[in-house]
Parts: sequence; C-alpha cells; structure tokens
Amino acid sequence: MERKRIYLCLAHMSKAGLEQKYIKEAFDTNWVVPLGPNVNGFEKDLETFVGHDKRVVALSAGTAAVHLALIACGVGNCKSPATDEVIVQSFTFCASSHPITYLGATPVFVDSEKDTWNMDPELLEVAIKDRIAKTDRKPKAIVPVALYGMPYQIDRIMEIANRYEIPVIEDAAEGFGSKFNGQVLGTFGRYGVLSFNGNKMITTSGGGALITPNEESWREIMMYATQYRESYPYYQHEKIGYNYRMSNICAGIGRGQMTIVNDHIAHHKHVQKLYEELLKDVDGINVHSQPTTGEYDSNYWLCTITIDENVKVKGQENAYKTIVQGAVGGAAGVIHAAESATTDCQPNDNVEALRVALDQAGIEARPVWKPMHKQPVYKDAPAYVNGVSEAIFKVGMCLPAGPYVTDDDVRYIVDTIKASIE
Repeated sequence: MERKRIYLCLAHMSKAGLEQKYIKEAFDTNWVVPLGPNVNGFEKDLETFVGHDKRVVALSAGTAAVHLALIACGVGNCKSPATDEVIVQSFTFCASSHPITYLGATPVFVDSEKDTWNMDPELLEVAIKDRIAKTDRKPKAIVPVALYGMPYQIDRIMEIANRYEIPVIEDAAEGFGSKFNGQVLGTFGRYGVLSFNGNKMITTSGGGALITPNEESWREIMMYATQYRESYPYYQHEKIGYNYRMSNICAGIGRGQMTIVNDHIAHHKHVQKLYEELLKDVDGINVHSQPTTGEYDSNYWLCTITIDENVKVKGQENAYKTIVQGAVGGAAGVIHAAESATTDCQPNDNVEALRVALDQAGIEARPVWKPMHKQPVYKDAPAYVNGVSEAIFKVGMCLPAGPYVTDDDVRYIVDTIKASIE
C-alpha cells in the first residue's frame, strides 16, 4: 500500500466536527463577514486559555498582530519614521520583522543563545546600549520569538527591557501553549502575538490574534483593526486604521480547534520524545530539546535536528546542482524564480541531501529559518551577531510533528534518515 506523504504540521479538525457546527451556525444566521458571535466566542476561549486577565483581539493573520502591536508601541508615529528602531530576534520567520519596515522603521537584529536558539539576553543589552550611544534614542520595542515553540529566556529579557523601559512584544506565533515557569508565552510582555495559520498548533485556516494587557489597550487595538472609525453617522477617520479583523467563518473553525488544543500540544510533545529516543544512538544527528532546568515547557510545534558537518549523506555530491523549481515547505506556492541554485549563506550539502532524500521518500522536511540578518532584503540593517544562528542554519533541519504524524510515521522518518547516511 502506498504511504501517504507526511507533512510537517497539517491542520487537524476535531473528531466531534465542532468546527463544522460553528461554521454552519454562521451560515444559518448569515454571519459570514468579519466580526460576529464566533469571533466573540473565539476571543473569550483564547482569553481563558492564556489567562492573567488579558484581553485578546482575533485578527486576519499573526503578521497583522505584529503590525498593530508595533503601532500601539509608537513605532512609525514620529515625523521621521526611519529614525525609529525595533530590536527583533534574527533567527525567525520574516513576519517578525517585515511589519517594522511596513511602518518605515528600522529592524535591529539580535542573534541567539545556544540553549533555546532564541534571543540572547546578553547580546540584547549590548544592542540596546549601542543603539542609544549611536542614535541618542532607545529602541521603540523588543521582539523575542518562540522559535519552533521553544520558550525564550523571558525572565532575563523582561528584566533588561524593564530596566531600559522598552516595551516587549512577544512573538509566540509558533509557541501557542508553550510556557515559561508555568506561564503561557505571550502574557509576559506588553503584547503577545499568536498565529493560527494552516500549519500551526491550531488553525483558523488563516488568522492570528493579539494578546493585550488591559481593557484600554484592547479597545485601541480594536479601533486600529477596524479602520479606526470615529462615532459619526458616516465614516470619519482621524487616524489610519486597517481591515485586520478575523471573519466569523474562520473564527468558527478556531472555536472548534480550541476544544482539542491541549490534545495537539500533548501529541507534539509525544512525537518529540519519540524522535529523541529513536535518534539518540545515531552518530552525528542531534535532536534539539528544551533546557532541563525546569522553567521551559515547549509545545514543540516542529521537531528540529542538527546534522554534524562530517556526516556523509548519500547523494550530497549533487546538492545545489539544480535550481529549485517550486516552493519548498509551507502552503505558499507562489515564489520568485531564483537565478542561482546557491547563495552566500545556505545549509551544508549534507543537510540539503537529506532534505531531498526525505522528500523522495514522501516526507516533508525543511531547513531551519535563515537568519534575518543574512537575508538580502535586510543587508543594511544593524545586526548584533555572535555566529549562533548562522551556525545552526548550516546544520539544522525541521521534521514533521503535527497531529497527523503517527508513531509509525516517526519510525519511518527515522529509518529513512538512517538509510540515507553512508
């Protein structure tokens, strides 16, 4: 029997079919537009989940949440927005940094520490001091990222941020349900960003949310998310707003997904443990795991490995010999055709060879995120680096971990990895 392709993290609906129930209610009541009972209900479910008396705004994307949080922190509201700077983790997906440029501001990239692969607190303070010395201004915000669900050193980051009085926007898009010292990520800083894209811990097909600190902030974000309309019998706009609210249909999916979120998190953790067990004796392959100090509770959105550079993978002599013709990883199929098969910063040949071998075996795998400070679009942005994220990018790979990934799938993936090594 032909084996079905194994994806990194595929959306998985509840067995009870509650997503369809809420969607049907939306159709039956003709609430098929942004806002509505499902949106309200989904936001309440999220508020209960994150706790700490936070208010949540459901939005069209996690990127929209980053954008609105930056606006709320005053980014881009001065006469010369380009003078505004925001410190952001370099080892991340572009949605963490692109909204900074939407506002005409400048991202300042900070490299990672080795344990969690997330923002290095020591380097963060170096960057803050240096930006103040060079610009005579503090950065407007700090954006740490829960890479692949791994909690960041939020206690140290918050201590530094509070000392310099800089607001923190937690990008927990990949870390929904992850915790630090028992507290849900996204609730430590002034704002917390969540994502419900089709490959996240739960999905609304597309969508995100912003965790806000209080009622006043929640109302302000609501205004910005709905075109910032004043209370007149006609449309009056005194500030620029955005059409960022989640649809009642998508929120219906989210309400159903919230009934199984804890099951999803438990499954990802189970898959992580299985990878750790099955790969522990494979020379040169290391599963990245959370620190064992007790504070960290990762959701393991994706499971990641590193491959020692001296590991010989079958076919690696052919790595990067041909230009990739389509999108690799993720749901987006629209890409710009590359002019070359290689760049000046890319994974080692054995990593690419293993990705190809897994792909040919019907397994979706991909390199870890390329650090933003090595992206051509950010070549002129300030960056405070220590070599950690670049080193991990050369040897790192993401493996499937979603709810559809079975124990048998994990064993097949591991067997394929072993068979690919010479």
